[in-house]
Amino acid sequence: MFETLLLDFMFLLIPFIGYFIFFDAKNYPHFNLIFSIMATISVISCMSLPIHLQSGFIFDLRYISFIIIALYWGFNNALIPYFALNLYRFLIGGDGIIQSFLFSTVILIAASLCSKKFLSFDTKYRIPFAGMVSFLTMVFYLFTLSFQTPLNHEFWILAINATGTHLIMMIIMVSMIERLIANMRAQKLIMQSDRFQIISELSASVAHEIRNPLTATHGFLQLLSQSDSIPSKEKSYVDYSLQELLRAEKIVSDFLTFSKPQYENMADSNLKEETEYAKNILMPYANMHNVDIKIRFQNSLHKSFDKSQIQQCFINLYKNGIEAMKEKGGKLEIEVSEQKRSIILKIKDSGIGMTDEQISSLGKPYYSTKKQGTGLGMVMVYNAIHKVGGTIKVESKKGKGTTFIIVFPV
Repeated sequence: MFETLLLDFMFLLIPFIGYFIFFDAKNYPHFNLIFSIMATISVISCMSLPIHLQSGFIFDLRYISFIIIALYWGFNNALIPYFALNLYRFLIGGDGIIQSFLFSTVILIAASLCSKKFLSFDTKYRIPFAGMVSFLTMVFYLFTLSFQTPLNHEFWILAINATGTHLIMMIIMVSMIERLIANMRAQKLIMQSDRFQIISELSASVAHEIRNPLTATHGFLQLLSQSDSIPSKEKSYVDYSLQELLRAEKIVSDFLTFSKPQYENMADSNLKEETEYAKNILMPYANMHNVDIKIRFQNSLHKSFDKSQIQQCFINLYKNGIEAMKEKGGKLEIEVSEQKRSIILKIKDSGIGMTDEQISSLGKPYYSTKKQGTGLGMVMVYNAIHKVGGTIKVESKKGKGTTFIIVFPV
């Protein structure tokens, strides 16, 4: 029994470890399908080598992988192991095929309905929640079995072994998955932090040296543009040069804003003033593109921010949202709320949206979805929010708009 239990545990372990080691969900195009297939192999392997008790009963760990898929990835991704489980159970034959089909259907629906709630929990709540789901699954199974089997000593041995094994194995599996997820997030944060640090140092050392000659050149070109001795056709060349200089100065200003320390203008704020300030600054720009800006504020929490940098963050994000809707107009919705000692800021537009690949590239230097963009505005946004311990999540669909969700822990 113990050897079979360890073997079944290996069947449960290999697909999840293999997935998180070899596949990156943001870069691999068919990661949901691959993971469902790997989990299906785990389910079938557990069914092929069930655990035999001395009392004559047998049970296996098929529902652990099945429940994990449904909780983490939802109904659609659990369909492949669901159909495979029932097909293989039909091929095995014997009594209980109909009961297995009905039972797995109930588990599929119940676990999928719990998925959204499960994913909203922190790690410390996900582990006991998943354990409870697995435990209740076995209790439900034993309840249905009790109508076909006498409640004797052998039945209660099965009950103790089945519920205890599923509870312990589920807790172990979810704990390992959560640890892997946490490690992946930490690795990305470290890489992001290193990237920000390198760019900050470079921008601070280079921007000041570039700005002075740009300012001098800009001044001389302005004098030339006002001269009467230059033909009008050649003055147009001067105007083009001035426009390009202004663009270069804006890039340098973005560098300086990015490299600016976060402690020069610190203030305790609930973000109401900053969100309203960014709205007032961009209202004429929004009106020009037929965009309506709406702010909903429901927050009583305060946090210390660099006021000028956080205002610039909001201006950059609002402006991006407006520009995403400039062809047809629309509504830019800003919501500030509080949840579990965190300030939640949501900036939602109904613009052109982004692909998953574009979302994963946001915040990288010189990456922009705009033709003439430098990407430094978003670098500044990610850097400023990162410095105060905040996180950014982006939800977007092509043609359906984008939502930035920023969380500031208090």
